[in-house]
Amino acid sequence: MNRTNNIGFLIQHLAFILSRQNDQVLQERLGIGFSQFKILMVLQWHPHVQQKKIANALSQTEASISRQIKLLHDKGLLQTSTSPGNKREHITTLTTKGMRYTEEAMSILNSYHKPMFEQLNEKQMEILGEALVTMHDFACTPGQTECRQFIGNNQ
Repeated sequence: MNRTNNIGFLIQHLAFILSRQNDQVLQERLGIGFSQFKILMVLQWHPHVQQKKIANALSQTEASISRQIKLLHDKGLLQTSTSPGNKREHITTLTTKGMRYTEEAMSILNSYHKPMFEQLNEKQMEILGEALVTMHDFACTPGQTECRQFIGNNQ
């Protein structure tokens, strides 16, 4: 069977491989995991957001996000405060150290994956980017506005 006959499998498998590689390189160089990095990215794009919206944006459980936020908080990368309008809501923001880590992590990942992306020419990169945005937007369920808001509009 031709590998291109199962594009869904290829996308899923590539995502798994890249996620594992991202986790390993970030753990080795910064002491944070890829899941933690994704939270930092959401907070960089949208400061002062509720943990529930982070969970929705990343398609993870609130409990999972809460655990990761605690780890990031313990490392001094995040700060959490109570919402002035609702004492039961927690608002999480990046610290200055968290902002530096986020930028450094992005730089590390870009450098790490550069040889892979150099296999594509400029036109292929443009087509790939457009196709991924289209597929991402389609995959976000209609009621999951955070999915599009936090990820789709911030390339």
